[in-house]
Amino acid sequence: MRNFIFVIAWLWASALSAAELEDRQIFQGEGALTLRVLSSTDTDIFAPILEGFMARNPTVSVDYAVAASADIVTLIAECPDCFDVVISSAMDLQLKLANDGLARRLPGLVRTGGTQWRQSVFGFTQEPATIVVNRAAFAGRDMPTTRQALIEILRAEPDHFRGRLGTYDVRLSGLGYLYATQDARTSETFWRLMEVFGNLNAQLYCCSGDMIDDLASGELYVAYNVLGSYTQTRPETLDKLAIITPEDFATTMMRTALVLDTTDVGETAEALVRYLTSGAWAMQERPGFPLPSIDPADAQALDVVSLDPGLLVYLDRLKRALFLEAWGSALLR
Repeated sequence: MRNFIFVIAWLWASALSAAELEDRQIFQGEGALTLRVLSSTDTDIFAPILEGFMARNPTVSVDYAVAASADIVTLIAECPDCFDVVISSAMDLQLKLANDGLARRLPGLVRTGGTQWRQSVFGFTQEPATIVVNRAAFAGRDMPTTRQALIEILRAEPDHFRGRLGTYDVRLSGLGYLYATQDARTSETFWRLMEVFGNLNAQLYCCSGDMIDDLASGELYVAYNVLGSYTQTRPETLDKLAIITPEDFATTMMRTALVLDTTDVGETAEALVRYLTSGAWAMQERPGFPLPSIDPADAQALDVVSLDPGLLVYLDRLKRALFLEAWGSALLR
């Protein structure tokens, strides 16, 4: 009966928002129980983690659906019964889901150092935003190691870089919006950089993967606030690209997981979150595996963005509107 209800619910959700799902794959286990995961992490990146979890839980199948971080909130609103676990890099939106009463508390799962929120949202990776550049485009030029250095390089050769810059469209990308608001809270350099990007006709993107593709092809020379972990998944492009973690400050977010309160497979859903937060998946031998796990004891030292109420500030409608207006004035010409 559960599977029948699931199919009906899934078809209903698909009819409403099929275009918003980027991918969906079934990882088949040995039993009848299916865990439904909605995630912003590309399937090819997350598959090794799911395989490790299923090796410990062989009777569990995983229905893994991928959507943009901003679309996840819409999908949950349309059909909260369609999923059991939500995984997202947009920490602020995950916090909002929990704050709206949609996340189940897991009191037995203890995390510290700002890596959990009210025993409902749990961080399990540390991933800095990076500057990624096309090496050929910087032949004979210094690589930018800070945001100010990047500004100076772009101002010195505007014709070389015009139309060859990329960053997130924060109106569409939940992660891009999170990175931008955290940058703006930390330093005014962010706004100066965005003005330079706007003057040089920067291209706007939904996702890190698309920026990496265009960097590798030479269509872009510089991409700002790219997930460094995603660049590592393209070994064929690494000789063409340089990944730079800014020395002035690194905006480092956590990929997070929560269990939806509507799930009817709570124990299995919690088991997946426990597996993620244990870091056991990161200890397996996988050369080049891009997602670095996080130890709560190291979170503060690594200057990782914490799961705290401050993340909700820029989700306020007025503050979001004002931020997007300022961002648009700087970047959209």
